[in-house]
Amino acid sequence: MSQMIFADSLSRLGTESAFTVLARAQALAAQGRDIINLGIGQPDFQTPDHIVEAGIKALRDGHHGYTPANGIPALREAVAADLHKRHNVEVNPDNVVVVPGGKPTMFFAVLMFGQPGVEIMYPNPGFPIYESVIRYSGAMPVPIALEESNGFAFSAEAVLAQITPRTRLIIINSPANPTGGVTPRAEIDKFVAGLADHPHVAVLSDEIYSQMLYEGREHVSLLQYPEIRDRLIVLDGWSKTYAMTGWRLGFAVWPDDAVGPATKLAINDHSCVNAATQYAGIAALTGPQDAVAGMMVAFDARRRLIVEELNSLPGVRCSDPGGAFYAFPNIEGTGMTAREAQDRFLDVAGVATVAGTSFGSYGEGYLRFSYANSTDNISEAIRRIREIL
Repeated sequence: MSQMIFADSLSRLGTESAFTVLARAQALAAQGRDIINLGIGQPDFQTPDHIVEAGIKALRDGHHGYTPANGIPALREAVAADLHKRHNVEVNPDNVVVVPGGKPTMFFAVLMFGQPGVEIMYPNPGFPIYESVIRYSGAMPVPIALEESNGFAFSAEAVLAQITPRTRLIIINSPANPTGGVTPRAEIDKFVAGLADHPHVAVLSDEIYSQMLYEGREHVSLLQYPEIRDRLIVLDGWSKTYAMTGWRLGFAVWPDDAVGPATKLAINDHSCVNAATQYAGIAALTGPQDAVAGMMVAFDARRRLIVEELNSLPGVRCSDPGGAFYAFPNIEGTGMTAREAQDRFLDVAGVATVAGTSFGSYGEGYLRFSYANSTDNISEAIRRIREIL
């Protein structure tokens, strides 16, 4: 009988419940159930052909070995050029670190600042890995409450009021997972201005959904604020915009003092990102963007459909998500908790969603619906839920 003794820190690690729901949905489907998956947050489109071909060409051209830990120079240069094009900012390619997806940047940033006795602020409801890795580091997670009444945008005044001498890092995410909330420029202006009084606080801005906005909303990158560039980490990547979730490719822009430690963490963690994926990433940034525009037209049509359909359900109300591809309806009127609704919709209706409590304590009373699925499936899913309600 094993007598392995694991580190206490492992007990503080959480998980991402969307994958748990996905596994349950797949198990039910394997039993012959007809399951509509509105739980997992990934585009249902294929990676555009020219990107796939670039990855294949890289393999055929012999790019089979290690690459620099921070990413091949051509990719980091393409990232800097893309950020200039999208945000009108200058980024030194030497400050870009390419990693396998978005999570390593979260982990690295929290490990740099998190330790017992310090505080790290994070959005709640928000991506569950934020709180998980904060707890793992030994730091105290301090939730930034995102409220339906404010369109799930953060309040600069509220965030700044929570800063203490123990605060080391603030994580923000706009457009946001799971709510679709988009924080307007005026609020971000106030937030950045207020940070002048707290020079000891760093910021991690998760901008992975930066190209997924609707109805003329603008993405405000924190890279546009030179006064905080020396303590700003910006996370972005290819997974959502280019339907490349399985390629595992992301990047971050790090301040001068942190790029060295970030690269050292990458060496210790994964050595480097595989070469072929990086060449595909170059093709994504420098090639035609028609497929991206087409995906956004489809997502917008689905967004309008699912919001209308959810608001037609008894006991349900849904605010308009400004970005990403999630709806976050309030289901308190159904009399069910978030977990009860999640389980009932999956087990009885065959519709996979994710309980709002999977994204933090302030998610009680809500469900996350991913509309990265066809309009026919969305309509059928709501019809099934309507029968239950």
